Amino acid sequence: MIDKAADDHMSEKSIQLRSQSEAQALFGPQDDYLRRLRQLTDVQIVLRGNVVVLSGEKDRVNQCEDLLQSWRTILNKNQELLDSDVTKSLDSNPDHDEHDKDYLEQDMLNDTDRAEERSSVEVSTRTREIRAAQAGRDKVSAVRAKTPGQASYMEAMSEKSLVFCDGPAGCGKTYLAVATALQALRDEEVRKIVLVRPAVEAGEKLGFLPGDMFAKVNPFVRPLLDAMNDMLDFDQVRRYMANDVIEIAPLAFMRGRTLNDTFMILDEGQNTTITQMKMFLTRMGVNSRIVVTGDATQNDLPKGTVSGLQDGIRRLSGIDGVEIVRLTGQDIVRHRLVRQIVSAYEADDSDT
Repeated sequence: MIDKAADDHMSEKSIQLRSQSEAQALFGPQDDYLRRLRQLTDVQIVLRGNVVVLSGEKDRVNQCEDLLQSWRTILNKNQELLDSDVTKSLDSNPDHDEHDKDYLEQDMLNDTDRAEERSSVEVSTRTREIRAAQAGRDKVSAVRAKTPGQASYMEAMSEKSLVFCDGPAGCGKTYLAVATALQALRDEEVRKIVLVRPAVEAGEKLGFLPGDMFAKVNPFVRPLLDAMNDMLDFDQVRRYMANDVIEIAPLAFMRGRTLNDTFMILDEGQNTTITQMKMFLTRMGVNSRIVVTGDATQNDLPKGTVSGLQDGIRRLSGIDGVEIVRLTGQDIVRHRLVRQIVSAYEADDSDT
């Protein structure tokens, strides 16, 4: 912690946080906790990376620091910061002495008190998930591999610049790629995420789609958005997209671009042609990473067209920095029937 006193009355302090996730939890939904803290203390609070900088009158800065540190203690112990915790701390006397402050902190941390608070209302599992998201908790850092194949896939994405993943429906190809991209963004390994999908219809013609570009491509990138919305609060996803931190683009719009410090995900890669795959892969700029996912058994290209996914795997498998991951039916983590459905179709295909 750094204390830089400008004079006898003004002060600036810095608090080093563990991660962006901790900052989001401390600041609350739509930065609500942060606004309330500013209103109470009249201190300027700025987040620079993972560092919270407090500036203002010395006594006020100290008061603000004490409150933030007490919130961090609660968050570290309970893995969440509830609105009731924040309200209790802000409603307390800001001029309390050290004894009162310690008493307040212990009171807020009291497990029995918190248990009684939770038991006062019957809360469903879904409601708890919503409350956790609103308190800044999300699923990004909690995503874990559930099979050995998924573990190999996540390891490859963290270590290699280009990863191809071929596997059946339901094995987590898209979900884990999105989780890895979001974690890389949180860790400031990249500055931007680009989600790309070829606009190929699955065996039926949708015809003219109304709306702007996003509305037209939305049906095709819906699985990527579903994965992201499952991990993050909706408002946070909207802010990321509004600030161009997360971009959704049709594959055709990638031509001519060079993307630096970007995590790119190409979903449904089996529906790209060889030319399209080459075009996409060569968008990689400095400090960028690419993950290409697809299922070779669900090719929707015109008959006789070679899939860019299969061709790319064949051509690039021996290059340093490129990893090929093949998931199987054993990696399927959707409904228990999905694995049996996939196996039944694979068995039928092998017989014919």
